[in-house]
Amino acid sequence: MPQPSHRYFIINKPPNMVSQFVSTDEVGLLGDLDFEFPEGTHAIGRLDSHSEGLLILTTNKRVTNLLFMGEVPHKRTYWVNVGHLVSEQTLQLLRNGIGIRVKGGVEYITNPCEVEIIPRPAILTKHKNETYENIPNTWLEMTLTEGKFHQIRKMVRVAGHRCKRLVRVSIEELELGDLPPGGVREIEETEFFRLLKIKNGQS
Repeated sequence: MPQPSHRYFIINKPPNMVSQFVSTDEVGLLGDLDFEFPEGTHAIGRLDSHSEGLLILTTNKRVTNLLFMGEVPHKRTYWVNVGHLVSEQTLQLLRNGIGIRVKGGVEYITNPCEVEIIPRPAILTKHKNETYENIPNTWLEMTLTEGKFHQIRKMVRVAGHRCKRLVRVSIEELELGDLPPGGVREIEETEFFRLLKIKNGQS
């Protein structure tokens, strides 16, 4: 049986690491992870250096277009720690769409999204980026179908809160699960495309 021509991985990107293998800056890199990635591996759908969680790596260059530039938007879910207590009014504002500044200083109204207050996820290890337990703060679960630059951080800031910690936990049905920070999991090709709800554009 022929071997698949591409390989697919998810990682739990720790904070203070960029979503790339090479940088001219003194930053943590994907190559610092304790894993030997094959030549041609690259990240799909980046997370900024302070953000954590699910990041896709693959040798298949088609995946970016299939996942983020197709006609059907794909859901991305995040756990978000913000300072202070979030009111029901603010939840509705975030859910319905809020004006943020995007490239060129233009105001963009975000698409409706799912936002709920959740208990602190027990699976998360403590990190200094997180609000101290004795200071009022709120954990949110936010599910979006778009990804403007720093979108969640901008959304909660406009709503009057500071994003202290941001963890991506799933893209469609591809989930971070119990993968520890810095951990790598390889996923079989058919399963990878099934969980992301995209068709394998090999032909």
